Amino acid sequence: MADGLRLGIAGLGTVGGGVLDILGSHGALVAARAGKKIEVTAISARNRSKKRAVDVSRLAWFEDPVALARSPEIDVFVELMGGEGDPAKAAVEAAIAAGKPVITANKALLAHHGAALARAAEAKGVSLNFEAAVAGGIPIIKTLREGLAGNRVNKLFGIMNGTCNYILTKMANEGRSFADVLKEAQALGYAEADPTFDVGGFDTAHKLAVLTALAFGSEVNLKEISIEGIEAITLDDIRNASELGYKIKLLGVAVLREEGIEQRVQPTLVPKGSPVSDTDGVFNAVVVKGDFVGDLMLEGRGAGAHPTASAVLSDIVDIARGNHRPAFGVPARDLKPYVAAPKKAHEGGFYVALQLHDRPGAVAAIARILADESISIESIVQRGLEKDSRRATASFILITHDTVETAMRAALGRIEADGHVASHPRMIRIERL
Repeated sequence: MADGLRLGIAGLGTVGGGVLDILGSHGALVAARAGKKIEVTAISARNRSKKRAVDVSRLAWFEDPVALARSPEIDVFVELMGGEGDPAKAAVEAAIAAGKPVITANKALLAHHGAALARAAEAKGVSLNFEAAVAGGIPIIKTLREGLAGNRVNKLFGIMNGTCNYILTKMANEGRSFADVLKEAQALGYAEADPTFDVGGFDTAHKLAVLTALAFGSEVNLKEISIEGIEAITLDDIRNASELGYKIKLLGVAVLREEGIEQRVQPTLVPKGSPVSDTDGVFNAVVVKGDFVGDLMLEGRGAGAHPTASAVLSDIVDIARGNHRPAFGVPARDLKPYVAAPKKAHEGGFYVALQLHDRPGAVAAIARILADESISIESIVQRGLEKDSRRATASFILITHDTVETAMRAALGRIEADGHVASHPRMIRIERL
């Protein structure tokens, strides 16, 4: 290891192939920056016979990634398999137990087991690096862990899933339905055949859990994240939001409050011209609010072979240079127990879409219920009557002033129970940013 750094890579998919490609193209540049030669000496993947863009025939092949992790033929174990459990978890644990630094791009593994793995790594005196686990090529991990070490962070939020951002952008710009754009995203490889992990908000939640621990010095806690995906967002919602001066984005939001930590993944109305509102397509953006630095926004490609592999290479260079830091910014033993803020702590504005029956007193009844819950209205849009085979209805869109979520949900429950609406009310939170 003194003269060079030998890497063992488990997982030769998109990111693994990207790492090999970058080292093949920029090996001398990376070595110069690392201060020593970097080479891949051993690999493991599910399919040995698969044709790959990079020749791997000269590298030592391991059928078992756990055996690779323990091998004396490598100095650093790079886990690019994915998944919260085995074999990724077993391989990372084996590498740490063998005293080898670990680099991973596995947000699911970190979201479920990050604190335990950090403790194990620190007990063995080895690094656990994961720049590539969140937001692809955007250096958000190092920014939180190192660049903002002199700041207290009280909030972070951002677009952390390119698939969702692509779908919402296309819906807004081209007037197409969610289902139509999703099919296109799948054809282009931006979405999986089963897109639930992305469009359901779970991918964003894994990333948010990792960033929250880094930002607030707390234990990683995925279970406390309130998760809502974009499946229910309609073209009407996007058009209504635009008319009212907003765009709809899927945001991951973490806030440090006196009562505890609030984490949520949700479709969100963001004001046009505000941070992240102009981040479109497959791009990601993360905004961090520090007490001394103010607002800091990082934007870039959040996925893909080369952006994510670039983040992996930055971790490799850190290890080659001997840069050893606690995985989550502070020693794992000092991570604070996670305390969740009560849900009523969320306060902000709300977008509400109601389909009202055409009957006398409907609007007055809704206004009365909102007033009872101390909810005031900022703006209203009312559409003309829509007639189906049964009865006439009208779209009633409102934006509220800031209120607590519990009051908003109570009001909507009463409005639906009163029978003035033809369908379940749709509510989307607003971030003033």
